Amino acid sequence: MRKDIHPPYAPVVFRDKAAGFAFLTRSTATSEKTVEWQDGRTYPVVDVEISSASHPFYTGTARVMDTAGRVERFERRFGTRR
Repeated sequence: MRKDIHPPYAPVVFRDKAAGFAFLTRSTATSEKTVEWQDGRTYPVVDVEISSASHPFYTGTARVMDTAGRVERFERRFGTRR
């Protein structure tokens, strides 16, 4: 890699506050906030809105859309094709 053109790549904790889930990884993301990790060291922490611990696809709580209801509503609104 060329020197002085890449952002610093360092350990960072990503935290999903909604699910109470956090993980330590390396990233170029930074933050002023810090957190003490399980190993006793202090790392910058980035709060995220959603992660694999809270996303409906990964947790199995995804909802199935009612497509039949949508079709009926469309036909009521615009009529049926016949």
